[in-house]
Amino acid sequence: MNNLGYNTGGLDGIFGNRTYSSVVSYQRKNGLTADGIIGNNTWNTLMNEVVGMGQTSTSVITY
Repeated sequence: MNNLGYNTGGLDGIFGNRTYSSVVSYQRKNGLTADGIIGNNTWNTLMNEVVGMGQTSTSVITY
């Protein structure tokens, strides 16, 4: 989310209010159900958007 310009306050291991607000904003912008839950549709949209952005200090890499 931070890589896309949605300020979650950084990675702290807690899905707090700032993360929730960022997710809802992202979902609204992308025509997704704005429920603050990163379900399959939100996850797939996020992954497609960040491909090729490169690794940053807040990127989570999965293999």
